[in-house]
Amino acid sequence: MLNKPQSQVSKMSGSVPLLVRLGIYRVSKEKQETLLKLMVLSTAAILAFSSRLFAVLRFESVIHEFDPYFNYRTTKFLTEEGFYQFHNWFDDRAWYPLGRIIGGTIYPGLMVTSAALYHVLNFINVTIDIRNVCVFLAPLFSSFTTIVTYHLTRELKGTGAGLVAAAMIAIVPGYISRSVAGSYDNEGIAIFCMLLTYFLWIKSVKTGSIFWSTLCALAYFYMVSSWGGYVFLINLIPMHVLVLMITGRFSHRVYVSYTTVYVLGTVLSMQISFVGFQPVQSSEHMAAFGVFGLCQIHAFVDFLRSKLSKEQFDFLFKTMAILVVVVVAIVGGTLTFLGKISPWTGRFYSLLDPSYAKNNIPIIASVSEHQPTTWSSFYFDLQILVFLFPAGLYFCFSKLTDQNIFIILYGITSVYFAGVMVRLMLVLAPVMCILSGIAVSHLLSSFMKNLDIVEARGSGKKKKNDGAYPYKNEVAMVFLGIMTALLISYSFHCTWVTSEAYSSPSIVLAAGQADGSRIIFDDFREAYYWLRQNTPEDAKVMSWWDYGYQITAMANRTILVDNNTWNNTHISRVGQAMSSPEDKAYEIMRELDVGYVLVIFGGLTGYASDDINKFLWMVRIGGSTDKGAHIKEADYFTPQGEFRVDREGSPVLLNCLMYKMCYYRFGQVYTEQGKPSGYDRVRNAEIGNKEFELDVLEEAYTTEHWIVRIYKVKDLVNRGL
Repeated sequence: MLNKPQSQVSKMSGSVPLLVRLGIYRVSKEKQETLLKLMVLSTAAILAFSSRLFAVLRFESVIHEFDPYFNYRTTKFLTEEGFYQFHNWFDDRAWYPLGRIIGGTIYPGLMVTSAALYHVLNFINVTIDIRNVCVFLAPLFSSFTTIVTYHLTRELKGTGAGLVAAAMIAIVPGYISRSVAGSYDNEGIAIFCMLLTYFLWIKSVKTGSIFWSTLCALAYFYMVSSWGGYVFLINLIPMHVLVLMITGRFSHRVYVSYTTVYVLGTVLSMQISFVGFQPVQSSEHMAAFGVFGLCQIHAFVDFLRSKLSKEQFDFLFKTMAILVVVVVAIVGGTLTFLGKISPWTGRFYSLLDPSYAKNNIPIIASVSEHQPTTWSSFYFDLQILVFLFPAGLYFCFSKLTDQNIFIILYGITSVYFAGVMVRLMLVLAPVMCILSGIAVSHLLSSFMKNLDIVEARGSGKKKKNDGAYPYKNEVAMVFLGIMTALLISYSFHCTWVTSEAYSSPSIVLAAGQADGSRIIFDDFREAYYWLRQNTPEDAKVMSWWDYGYQITAMANRTILVDNNTWNNTHISRVGQAMSSPEDKAYEIMRELDVGYVLVIFGGLTGYASDDINKFLWMVRIGGSTDKGAHIKEADYFTPQGEFRVDREGSPVLLNCLMYKMCYYRFGQVYTEQGKPSGYDRVRNAEIGNKEFELDVLEEAYTTEHWIVRIYKVKDLVNRGL
């Protein structure tokens, strides 16, 4: 080919690929394919990064949501003070008057990753602010996720399936929702860690190599340091090993892999302070330990089988089986009774029983991420993947291998957990892309073969006759057209969802107007800046726990509760204050040394995620402890069981502290033409209590659009002598 004259090359250009026409014909076919794979994978990685920059392009480069502000604050402390100070940091700005030991209550992987990247960039004289590192870290790791998805899927099916899966995960909304620029949360790197662990696990199972098993344990350690969702991994991998045992597929390769991963991974995970001895004490980790023990028993049994006769082996096996079951039951029961093995956590119980948290732990049920997933959310976040996923499962079942069994288990379990808790849609999205990539690759490769029935003869073309399947070319063309349309639809859907739903930071709100223009609501940052500039440095701010991280990070003021939600009793006291009349609430605020109270109100602008809509959770949590036993949820409803803010509303509701702080002076405001004053645009009702004054609070600041309202707690009246 290298020596062909130019005229011959021109004649061939009509029948050779585009890459050949561009000059890549000078390399071998294998290198052409490799180069094409690299181009496609690189494009997918770049697409994954760029598709997550909508928030930066639409607004300025900001951290958004709630948890990311705590992560950013701790990362900044780590880069300025060093790891030793960070690990021993006692934060007196949080959970007043309790405080919080930061090093022992967080997963530090996210912060350490950002700080390491920051120092490396500055070492090579690339000056960048730590905030920008935090903003762009999740998009960067989404590119890495795309690459590791390709390698994982390639191990399961092949190169074609890997490229399709990589392209799908690059833009899938279910993953973009937690990896857009500015979403500086643990999940931003945890999904990469999870898929990397799975890829290395598959490699170790296929090879039986201690090298790959060690790398898998190191990846698992990175996952443990990054996110509490590592519990899903340490239960899924043992489940895979157990199924391999049951199906007769257990081998020395699996034994070496799991033994290495479990021992090394467990020892490494215990180095994380927040994890500690949980891997050998908590119920969530007992399945992994039990499967580890079964591996040793299985290997020992195989050894005895090779040394004893069948009769001797059968007798010994039955005796040992009974003995092992009895010993495990006695030891396990004793340790559990003595408290050496801790019970399952409330979040774990809520995964097994979706109604558990609602009935027993309202603080867990109050988190929107812990709600069950609606059917529309599956389609919204996954689109055609919902329909391709079963096809991928079918193709894996049709050719069972050790690695296919793993991805089947991952797919089935993640579907269940994603249905129970909307937050775990993030865990489902990768396996949806992997199995959909397998389905698309298998279907396309099958039908593309049917197109290979056209021969070029001179300038004309002639179809081969196939009596058994006379229209297979036409059927293949129709199917390929349908698949192309579906994939194009997927691309448009992902782009629309990303731009409309996942690209607006929650701290800077945007809304469309009748003339098509957009209006920006920057009330949150306005309020936090006012707090920072106009309140004493030692002021204590009471708000609902949703806004704790933002107040601490942006206003630099002490808060009573925040998004960590580790102390239900303390949060309950705040809920009691919000739910009580002014005089009772004042006693609680004086008890907690509160100087300012912050509430979120959306009645003027139509912002639905305000404190009135969250108020019933404050009532439930406030009444869940002994001190709040007098607070009954039923008292805040009408006799007909309705939650109303108008004149028909419950008198208890219309006179509680939260109602008065939100609606103070609102009764004189006209919000819509043709509506009376005090018309709440969220509840679509005229408020029932307009004419009132505050006794123990005074309005300190209300933002431009009334979304954030701040009140100062009055001092005790000087009674004199």
